[in-house]
Amino acid sequence: MGVRGMKAIRIHGRGGPDDLFYDDVPQPRPGPGEVLVRVAAAAIIVNELKWDVSYQTEKGQPRDLPIPGRDLSGIVAEVNADASQAAIGDAVYAMLGYGRDGAEAEYALVMPNELARKPRTLDHVQAAAVPLSALTAWQGLFIHAKLSKGQRVLIHGASGGVGTYAVQFAHWAGAQVLATVSTDNADFVRELGADQVIDYATTHFEEVARDVDVVFDLVGGETLTRSWRVLRGGGVLVSVVNPTAAPPPARPELRFKYFIVEPNGEQLRKIGELIDAGQVRPIVDQVFPLSEARRAYKAGRDGHPRGKIVLSIG
Repeated sequence: MGVRGMKAIRIHGRGGPDDLFYDDVPQPRPGPGEVLVRVAAAAIIVNELKWDVSYQTEKGQPRDLPIPGRDLSGIVAEVNADASQAAIGDAVYAMLGYGRDGAEAEYALVMPNELARKPRTLDHVQAAAVPLSALTAWQGLFIHAKLSKGQRVLIHGASGGVGTYAVQFAHWAGAQVLATVSTDNADFVRELGADQVIDYATTHFEEVARDVDVVFDLVGGETLTRSWRVLRGGGVLVSVVNPTAAPPPARPELRFKYFIVEPNGEQLRKIGELIDAGQVRPIVDQVFPLSEARRAYKAGRDGHPRGKIVLSIG
């Protein structure tokens, strides 16, 4: 049998969207414990083009012409005998692990522990907007910050891909949600469940936010530095941006946690249940065909999308 081909986006270089090309490549075949998914949609992550791990194997060896994309929704096309958790024809969604080719292709390899059944209330484009962003919000709030009912949480970057899920999860958990946003996104974030919206263009958030239990930082820089002032004793600042931050010397009781989101099929299953119950919804800003990935990445880089930008693949 000859090698089947497929269309995929590959990175030719490391300069940004202009290095993305729509190529003909061999279709992958599942090895031990792997699942082959026919991809229907994949969400983009603009910063993925800057990650070292996008150009390396899991062991740190360089990879040529890598295929980007950590988020997918699609249909199981082939299952290795060792991967009993999935069946051919299942509609699934997943966040793919790092250090291997991604989802911006007609077919992608997925590990069984990375995937879950696609939420039945979502189409594939909507489902592709969920995995990495929702898992980042879930792990940041519930695994690292241990957010609980009645606590106060301040979310920076609340209208973005991760922030929209963080607001909804925190509201669902019974927390009091404060959010920093631009003027244009204030009403939108209130509708997602924010109790107090702070326009960062007109107001210094530390002047109105007080006694916060958790700060979830999706912005970094000066915003992170100023966030220590709003935390109450024993509070925690969780960031996905700056790995080297530390509490000020005068506030040693405060905690800091930086993390990198990890694939987790079981957490995706729980998130899917919340989505199907109407507690959480994905936000899709724009949809592009796979062949226009370069334009999609430029839209993500140059604009301020609400939620996610998704590639529709077929």
